[in-house]
Amino acid sequence: MVDPITTRRLTYWAMFFAISALVIFLRILPLDITPGGWPGPDWTIAIAFAWVLRRPDYVPVVLFAAVVLLNDMIFLRAPGLWTGLSVIGFEFLRSRTQITREMPFVFEWAMVTAVLLAMIFANRLILAIFFVGQPSLRMDALLIVATSAAYPMIVIISALVLGMQKIVPGSVDHLGHPL
Repeated sequence: MVDPITTRRLTYWAMFFAISALVIFLRILPLDITPGGWPGPDWTIAIAFAWVLRRPDYVPVVLFAAVVLLNDMIFLRAPGLWTGLSVIGFEFLRSRTQITREMPFVFEWAMVTAVLLAMIFANRLILAIFFVGQPSLRMDALLIVATSAAYPMIVIISALVLGMQKIVPGSVDHLGHPL
C-alpha cells in the first residue's frame, strides 16, 4: 500500500513543477510587445517561499534549484547566479519555519520581502563586480514591489485552493507523529 504522506508530498512536488512550467510558458508568450512597463512578479520565487514557510517538505531544494536554473536559461539571466541566490534565500526561510509558526502574517511577509531585497542587492553587487550589464535599479525595485504584493495572494490561494495550511505548534500527521 502506498504511504499517504509520500503520495501527498509527491503530489505537491509535481504541482510545484507544473505551476512553474505554466508560469514559464505564460511569460514567454508574446502578449505585450510594447517596451517598458512594470515587470511582473517572480511567481516561482513567491510560490516557493510561500510553500516553504507553510510546509517545508512540499518543495525540495533540488526541484526549486532546477526550476530557477531553467528560468535563468530561458530568460537569459546570468546562469546560476540568481539560482544560487534564490537557493540561499530559500534555505534561509526554510531554517526559519520554526520561528514563523508563531509569527503573524505581516512579519512573515516582511521577512520574505527582506529576503527578496537581499537577493536583489546581492545579485546587483555580484553583477557590478564582474562588470556585467544589469537591469535598471527601477526595474529591480518594481520587481521587489510586484513580488511582495503578489505574496499574500499566493498564500491565500495556497491555503484556500490547495489546502496548504501553515504548520502550527503541536501539529501531528494522520499517524500522530509531530510535524
